[in-house]
Amino acid sequence: MDNTESLKLFKKAQQYIPGGVNSPVRAFRAVGGSPVFIKSAKGAYIYDEDGNRYLELINSWGPMILGHAHEVIEKAVFDAVRHSFSFGAPTRKEVEMAELIVSMVPSVEKVRMVNSGTEATMSAIRVARGYTGRDKIIKFEGCYHGHGDSFLIAAGSGAITLGTPDSPGVTKGVANDTLTAPFNDLAAVQQLVDANKGNIAALILEPVVGNMGCVLPADGFLKGLRTLCDREGIVLIFDEVMTGFRLAKGGAQERFGVIPDMTTLGKIIGGGMPVGAYGGRKEIMDCVSPAGPVYQAGTLSGNPIAMSAGLAMLHYLNETPDVYNRLETIGNKIVDGFQASLNRLGLDYTINHIGSMFTLFFTNQPVVDFPSAKGSDLPLFGKYFHAMLDRGVYIAPSQFESLFLSTALEPHLDKIIKANEEALKEVMAQG
Repeated sequence: MDNTESLKLFKKAQQYIPGGVNSPVRAFRAVGGSPVFIKSAKGAYIYDEDGNRYLELINSWGPMILGHAHEVIEKAVFDAVRHSFSFGAPTRKEVEMAELIVSMVPSVEKVRMVNSGTEATMSAIRVARGYTGRDKIIKFEGCYHGHGDSFLIAAGSGAITLGTPDSPGVTKGVANDTLTAPFNDLAAVQQLVDANKGNIAALILEPVVGNMGCVLPADGFLKGLRTLCDREGIVLIFDEVMTGFRLAKGGAQERFGVIPDMTTLGKIIGGGMPVGAYGGRKEIMDCVSPAGPVYQAGTLSGNPIAMSAGLAMLHYLNETPDVYNRLETIGNKIVDGFQASLNRLGLDYTINHIGSMFTLFFTNQPVVDFPSAKGSDLPLFGKYFHAMLDRGVYIAPSQFESLFLSTALEPHLDKIIKANEEALKEVMAQG
């Protein structure tokens, strides 16, 4: 497979962009080799600068739930562009978007638009602190909430040990206000709460994790967190930037029947355009300026083109409920096909799967948290990634990322399953 143009672009990019990419995972460092540079996409396929075509199982990390450049979304964007690109002033579409989100997401009574998932989570934490008058937050190892300072904290050596900054530029003061627990460990969370009684403003998590690979909550974990937060007056925040509108119309909170106090959203609500949002109970959201004292602002928030794309996407999902049945069927068929191949070939593996999200881990142990995810065979995954790429299937260039399926993949499932088996045979032959 020729990648001459991608190599040229990557070499040039490294002269002007840190690491040659604008988001670290794109550099392919976790799997080796050089990244492919994408030129266009349509439906189930993406095309690189060398003219190679790939069936795509990332879908821009989630938002392309209907596939790339779906005609409904495309038309909405083209129609919006004719009226200019940004106003920095209120628009009808912002109101319509807010009303639609409130009608679909169980926890959201009011919502504020922002420009990214990172901005949404940063803002939600600030609002929770302002609402409760407390400083500390709890996050979970392996959950990713963007690159805000509060979220770049490595776990301490034990459940009640303070974390440390996980990136230069994050202060120890920020780390002191961020407590970290293992995912799926309710007892560890209780220890943190007991050791910091009355000081914890919020607990934030991905209800289904997508950033240590796909990791599901254990039975009773989410409900246990809800009970604990209710008892302690802690704001429970679900980061549904990935799961919102993907696992169900109302996101993971609808699917699992656990309603948080606040929810952060992104990706799908822009149909792929840069966008984010945070929302929740009325009394919490009324703390946000100009209604309340917690300041947050943004010139491009509620951008009319992003709102147009998002409205088209959400209306389609809201009015076409069989989308979720189709996604379930697609996910089940791919995972069943992958498992059949892995079993025939005798490879150690675990597949975590829910709806249109899944991850193949090269380990025979259950993957329930970050340490167990890190127990996977990472060199083997790197070989597998390139073997799939050579067969025209583009998967996440990291073991620690979920795959995201789209309805556009329906006609191509057998091809994906065949490519997987051939890729597995190749990596086994390599030893």
